[in-house]
Amino acid sequence: MPHAVTTAILIVLGSVAALGGEWLGLPLPYLIGPLVLSGLITTILPRRLPDAYHFPYWLRLIFIAVIGVMIGARITPELFALTPARIAGLTAIAIFVPLAHAYSYAIFRKLGRYDHVTSFYAGAPGGLYESLALGEEMGADMARLTLQQFLRLILVVTALPFGISLWVGSPVGSAGGMTMAEANIALTDLPPTIAVIAAGLLAGLYIPLPAKQLTAPLVLAAIVTLTGLVDLNLPQWLINVAQIVIGTALGSQFAGLNRRQLQKGILLSLVSVGGMLIMAAGFASALHHYTGQPFDALFISFSPGGVTEMALVALSLNASPTLVTLHHVWRILLTVIGLSISARMMRRQL
Repeated sequence: MPHAVTTAILIVLGSVAALGGEWLGLPLPYLIGPLVLSGLITTILPRRLPDAYHFPYWLRLIFIAVIGVMIGARITPELFALTPARIAGLTAIAIFVPLAHAYSYAIFRKLGRYDHVTSFYAGAPGGLYESLALGEEMGADMARLTLQQFLRLILVVTALPFGISLWVGSPVGSAGGMTMAEANIALTDLPPTIAVIAAGLLAGLYIPLPAKQLTAPLVLAAIVTLTGLVDLNLPQWLINVAQIVIGTALGSQFAGLNRRQLQKGILLSLVSVGGMLIMAAGFASALHHYTGQPFDALFISFSPGGVTEMALVALSLNASPTLVTLHHVWRILLTVIGLSISARMMRRQL
């Protein structure tokens, strides 16, 4: 079977899985559904795929840029309105990130016996796409790295909204119908957004940024948004398509993992994520007493999940999505900076 046909079939199956996940009310269904299905096909039915099949890198690259622009477009001037409470929160995040990373690294390195590079990028407390991109550049075991980063995301964005849903008595986040996308975006409104995506991809070829396929479009979108040059409008269908393609691509990297390795990865992730959530609760409790901000909003702000889903959970709770987004953007920024500096140090040692 030609590779192009295989890719098309995987994306179609991933789309069906995404719609099924949405019907079931799963969080991030358009990412998790395709990822799970593609991962199952890759690990359980590898012989159904052509020899030496790899999901097209260029296709994944385009839609990672879409996600970068989506995140960058949310960086508004409101995020820079620093109050004493916000400064305290950002300072706490700056302490939380290296502690959580060190803890998770120890879990994967000591308990999991993963190699140093894979353990380091698997332990990153955020930045799914950034961790995978940098880990791939540094020669990490991509099957294990993708598995652990995916499990971190799915455990947080599933367990946290589910627990809060039980607490408040109703679904929260994307399962509750919340969305961060613009509604009723006409096709005539898309050219500026497409231009920023293309320019971001082009800039990534020449500007030495970490995880440049994501960060270059993100930075460009942030600049355009902050300066008011262009209104970036990303319709929900475009974000959904991007998640389907990326989820399918990530799942296809599970090749080579067997059932025992999957079970081991799940156990390691439970220990890693459980410890980070305990840390997040501790930091949130301390800030709650110091600043008076709601504990639930602070706990969401520190939880190492996806910025989109955490902001949607905040909307469901009538908490400030700006507060949550600020903390998560700062967490991702610190994580990427830390990963980039460490990558340079690792290269020097090679």
